[in-house]
Amino acid sequence: MTMRKSVSLLCLLVLTLAVSFAGAQGIEPYPDAITNRLFYPKTPMAPPPVNTVFADPDLGAMIVRVTDQNLNPKHPESFFRSPKADVNAWSADNSKFYVAGEYSTDFAFAFNTGTMQISALPGAGSGGGLVLPLRPGPAFSFVDSDLMYGTEVKAPLTIATYRFSTGKTQPLFDTTTCGTQPPLVAGPNNSSTDLTLSDDDNHIEISAGGKSVSYRVFVIVYDQKLGCRWYNTQTGQIGGQWGPSGQATTPDRFLFNHSKISGSGQYVRISLGTGFYIWDTTSLDVEPCYIHHGPLCDGYAAVGYDTYINAPGVLDELNTFRRPLNDLTDLTQLIDPLPKPYYWGMEKAFVWNNGRLNDNAPVCGTTYSPTGDPEVKQPYDGEIFCIETDGVASTVWRFAHNRSIWDSGYYWTLPDGNLSLDGRWFALTSGWDNQVGTEGYGEPRTDVWIVHLD
Repeated sequence: MTMRKSVSLLCLLVLTLAVSFAGAQGIEPYPDAITNRLFYPKTPMAPPPVNTVFADPDLGAMIVRVTDQNLNPKHPESFFRSPKADVNAWSADNSKFYVAGEYSTDFAFAFNTGTMQISALPGAGSGGGLVLPLRPGPAFSFVDSDLMYGTEVKAPLTIATYRFSTGKTQPLFDTTTCGTQPPLVAGPNNSSTDLTLSDDDNHIEISAGGKSVSYRVFVIVYDQKLGCRWYNTQTGQIGGQWGPSGQATTPDRFLFNHSKISGSGQYVRISLGTGFYIWDTTSLDVEPCYIHHGPLCDGYAAVGYDTYINAPGVLDELNTFRRPLNDLTDLTQLIDPLPKPYYWGMEKAFVWNNGRLNDNAPVCGTTYSPTGDPEVKQPYDGEIFCIETDGVASTVWRFAHNRSIWDSGYYWTLPDGNLSLDGRWFALTSGWDNQVGTEGYGEPRTDVWIVHLD
């Protein structure tokens, strides 16, 4: 073979690979991200100070630290974490976000997307964070960047709004007037959690009743036009001011951990230790998905507009499936075919706030060792990543090492993330390889970091 033919064949091969690689992207929301499957060791790195923007030394994403031990002067050295993945913790214009603090206190900040600088909002305390006057776990509006929804501090069964420009909290709906059976009565054994919103703010969902998480009885959906609707999971009864009333289609009776509404407002996922249920709020239909004998129902998951995504631990740790919420058996494998070798050893924590607006938006998350091993030994270990969901291709975008060490004795050490609605900003919980210090009793601290997904 002549040199010219060799060069021509080489050029053709390079061109073919380039075209194949470009086609494999499907969509290009993150043009600067790494999409290969190579191994990137984790470079040792001390945690930078708050408001210092820096690049992840291994995978390249830009990061800024949000919190440290000085944020809450009332409780110095307390931990901070990203709010739960299904809570909308970012304003629609990305100008504000909030972090969850110890002692049931949430702190809001202003954010400059051009400089990645965090600053104080009007009314912020000496530590720089604005204490939100709602119970833990409020949610930003999907349509109004000045507005939040939550439940009142002194009336935990009352849904309320908070407006940043005025600093005013207003009651919106008292769920004790919903007509539940038996009636909800405000008190220490009837609290609420899990406030989530539909993508137009019209449907507001909370779990209520019972003394705490894992003992919840009621899923309540408040439609701002039609009124309240409820499901008693212990009796199977469904009722309210709109939709049919009667017994749920499932014969199962249970107490549950958490509930969350889909972006469309039609479906609610109800989770408990043995699996989850999907309630179609327009009907009496409640469909189970059991961990041990359901259609791949295990693993951390995320709810989108009308779609459910999870990685149930089949063949490969990143093997991820999507299914419509109206048919839990209709599975689509997102990474298809699965490349070899298969990788094992990491758990996943998904976040899909952008998916509540668009079921084809990338789903993002973190991987972490379930045994607290700080080492990364193979591709995707201890990383922040996103996976393509549109079915065009099977791209996995990789951004940074999350430097989080999970300790099962301290729930806040889980490397949860919370994603902005445009999918560009990822608020991460991390102890930065246990380098951010400990609390007064020697328990591990964590802080919140914002990662630019680009």
